[in-house]
Amino acid sequence: MRSVLVTGANRGIGLALVRQLAARGDHVIATCRQGSEALTATGARVESPIDVGDAAALAALAKRLDGTRIDQLWLNAGVLERDALGKIDAQGFDGVRRQIEVNALGPLRVAQALLDRLGCGSKIAIITSRMGSIGDNDSGGYYGYRASKAAVNAIGKSLAVDLAPHGVTVLLLHPGYVATDMVGGHGDISPATAAERMIAVVDRSGIEQSGSFLHSNGSALPW
Repeated sequence: MRSVLVTGANRGIGLALVRQLAARGDHVIATCRQGSEALTATGARVESPIDVGDAAALAALAKRLDGTRIDQLWLNAGVLERDALGKIDAQGFDGVRRQIEVNALGPLRVAQALLDRLGCGSKIAIITSRMGSIGDNDSGGYYGYRASKAAVNAIGKSLAVDLAPHGVTVLLLHPGYVATDMVGGHGDISPATAAERMIAVVDRSGIEQSGSFLHSNGSALPW
């Protein structure tokens, strides 16, 4: 049985990932800051409260998982705050820092805390965004979100290089424009569709694709 851990699992894309991974028979460990009835209903092992910015909580989680190999590590937890040039006050800059803390440093903290749980053949899927693409940015704005996703792309690429000798694959995945609470329910696809597509990408990808920045439809995205 494959063992899978998903962060930010209580709603949206994270919840959809947990539902589908559990439904196909994987042993799913779902982490989140606050649980939900919907998450409990999946039958996954729920670890809460887990904040990806809390190093002590992650260290404690690693201890509880002692002896558990993680075959797929889905780093999904994230936040989005809107900021516009000329209107970024002190509170706005706090929001920029918060997005970098959660969206960029969070995945690195989790990956490092659970490093000993990974082995040859394990896969790390970082849920990023094409909004972190510098080459694709033709609309500006969203300074904190764009910066945090560009940073996690760089972090993911370094993880791919560092973990290649250990046979661990690292993928950077843009789920698409997904209708979640984060974007006010707007979007082109549902969380379930995004999850299904990304699971398929991860399942078929190997060490040769490690470090790739991919759309959930499988196409490569510009850095």
